[in-house]
Amino acid sequence: MTRSVSNLDSVGKFPHNLRLSVNATHQQHQTLKPQFTFHLLGERSAVMQSISTHIDLDCQRLIWAIAQKIQTLNICIDVVPGMNNLTLVFDPIRHPPQAILAQLEELAATTEVTESATRHVQIPVKYGAQYGPDLAIVADHCQLSTEEVIQLHSEANYLVYFLGFQPGFAYLGGLNPQLATPRRTEPRTRIEAGSVGIGGNQTGIYPAASPGGWQIIGHTSLRLFDPHRSPASLLQPGDTVSFIVEG
Repeated sequence: MTRSVSNLDSVGKFPHNLRLSVNATHQQHQTLKPQFTFHLLGERSAVMQSISTHIDLDCQRLIWAIAQKIQTLNICIDVVPGMNNLTLVFDPIRHPPQAILAQLEELAATTEVTESATRHVQIPVKYGAQYGPDLAIVADHCQLSTEEVIQLHSEANYLVYFLGFQPGFAYLGGLNPQLATPRRTEPRTRIEAGSVGIGGNQTGIYPAASPGGWQIIGHTSLRLFDPHRSPASLLQPGDTVSFIVEG
């Protein structure tokens, strides 16, 4: 699963209508099973979309569980978990679209999320200097020292919500709000693979060299995406991640 269909409003951003804070009303209904709508996207895709616009870990876990079940059925060309949604790509000649929708609705109604072992991935990072040219900018914006930025960034545990933007790019939840920093006003034409950045209220790692506007604070030597590896992406939805400071 190296792509993601989501309701992102632009590259590298959570949509504005996905609320990062949970209000009291939502907390009261937190134990209820997430509710979804179902529709076709053209002739070859089916989408399951959460009715809620909140970022809800219970919803994401259910989406991951349904995605895993769908993959075992071998009825889809691609299974793409996104933020609050799941997209199935299929061959309409072999599998009628309405049958795919019915299968998706049945799984949404019957799948239960069970506690499972969480895979934890440690990412070694060299911060600052030539590895993180924007570290001082982030520190200045957040009114922190560079050492405090490194400490706050490396002491948190992050969760992979989904993959998107480019193969192997993980959207991580869990950035300390103190580190939230706007993207660069002028994006760079090239950011090297392995660059660790902050963009708004998110942090992430560029799996491949590409243009980008995130504030680069460090670099990892780990290869985030390798098409010859199985799975190709080092990080998968549901993984937890921590950053380890390298000397």
